[in-house]
Amino acid sequence: MKTAIVYYSKHHGNTKRLVDAIARLGDITLIDASSGGRTDLSAYDLIGFASGTYGFQLHTSVLEFAEEHLPRGKRVFVVYTYGAKRPKTDALVRIFQAKAAQLLGTFGCPGFCTFGPFRLIGGIAKGRPSEQDITEAVTFFNELIARCAEKT
Repeated sequence: MKTAIVYYSKHHGNTKRLVDAIARLGDITLIDASSGGRTDLSAYDLIGFASGTYGFQLHTSVLEFAEEHLPRGKRVFVVYTYGAKRPKTDALVRIFQAKAAQLLGTFGCPGFCTFGPFRLIGGIAKGRPSEQDITEAVTFFNELIARCAEKT
């Protein structure tokens, strides 16, 4: 199944660690949402959107990318990392709904965070995402692929 994952991962590379592990599974294209440019996602069977948490939201570059480039009727999934609180995914879900996309699942795990006052204490969620988190992200993706195979 041809898969693309659109991601944004900046400060500590938490989200990038997850998408890199997933990408090692096979025919998966990683697209940095902040790189700009035009990207045609129509050839992909499954499209993921991945981000760290920025102000309790997914990064705006991921939302804008989905708004501009997600073709209608695609199967999609979400992966995110967070420090203190899980992000709100409402804005991305609204984009999916507007584009008649089928949301197959969401995976989230803590990620090391040194934003704002957390810097004063050396950060939170140290060591995350852990190897266990990465394994769970890969398992999540493999289960999505299996469900997609059952439906085709």
